[in-house]
Amino acid sequence: MNDDELKEFFKADVFSGTKEVDEALLIDKNNLQNWFNKNIEDAGNIELIEQFKGGQSNPTYKIHTSKNAFVLRRKPPGKLLPSAHAVEREYKVITALNNTDVPVPKTYGLCEDPSVIGTTFFVMEFLDGTVLWDHLLPDKTKEQRELIYKNKNKTLALLHNVDYEKIGLSDYGKQGNYVARQISIWTKQYLASQTDDIKEMQNLIEWLPNNIPNDDETCIVHGDFRLDNMIYKNDEVIGILDWELSTLGHPIADFSYHCLTWRTNPDLLDVNKLNDLGIPNEEEYKQMYSEVTGKDLSSRWEFYMAFNTFKIAAICQGILGRVRDGTASNEHAKERGMAVYPLSEAAWDIVKNNLL
Repeated sequence: MNDDELKEFFKADVFSGTKEVDEALLIDKNNLQNWFNKNIEDAGNIELIEQFKGGQSNPTYKIHTSKNAFVLRRKPPGKLLPSAHAVEREYKVITALNNTDVPVPKTYGLCEDPSVIGTTFFVMEFLDGTVLWDHLLPDKTKEQRELIYKNKNKTLALLHNVDYEKIGLSDYGKQGNYVARQISIWTKQYLASQTDDIKEMQNLIEWLPNNIPNDDETCIVHGDFRLDNMIYKNDEVIGILDWELSTLGHPIADFSYHCLTWRTNPDLLDVNKLNDLGIPNEEEYKQMYSEVTGKDLSSRWEFYMAFNTFKIAAICQGILGRVRDGTASNEHAKERGMAVYPLSEAAWDIVKNNLL
């Protein structure tokens, strides 16, 4: 994959701030006020409801009251797939993590009564901080960049070190065999949406399930841990966002997915440039994680990088499948879906060059 392809496919959808609520997503202010009065002590009177920008699958709102500001996250209206848009799961994991050192917003309640605003929703505190989009952090000093990357790394390590049984999340997902199940899921997804015979994908489908490291572990995994899924204040992480892909899974699978940025973002490929900026390279970042968690990543790292690159390739193939079926709504869908070709090649190259 060349630099232009990488920049186009992996550039952030830089949507921050709020906007007027879309007409289809309007909320009954009186009903919500009644719910606030019953469930949030001294919440104040609702003065303004705004919708956060961006492409969240679960619409998210900023609720301004006379006393405070809150965030409401809801299921979208309309017919939904049974397991999709599970805001109840997000509420469950964030609430459980309120009792740990992992930085998450305080939750105030879950409402499953559709008569209030039409769909299930939960309310949490509004964290007054900043979302960072550019991995090079151009507005920061070298010292600040070092601190931000260190804190980002430590935050994921803290999550993986949580005793999920102790905080009541033993039923939050299946325990064990996470990687094998993920390979099976994404293989099925790929085959169901296949539009071309890609030899590298077929090689990976045959090789990956037979070469899973014998290192099974279970922890809470975020599923989409990245720079712009966190809120920062004074260079500290004060909240992790977007928990919709979280479950019980393998810590190294989660951490290595996060680290794919070092191999796919052109800005992070130049080690000398990173050193000048105060940003750790991939090896240094891995070492930070190992120091906090005590995990040795050296012998199994490339497998997990190949696995996660395969996973993203399968996701891209799913986009191409929707283009084929006429159900892709994004005008850039085909362009993004075509990344299945360079990604599958990159994944198989990892295997060929490091694991065979």
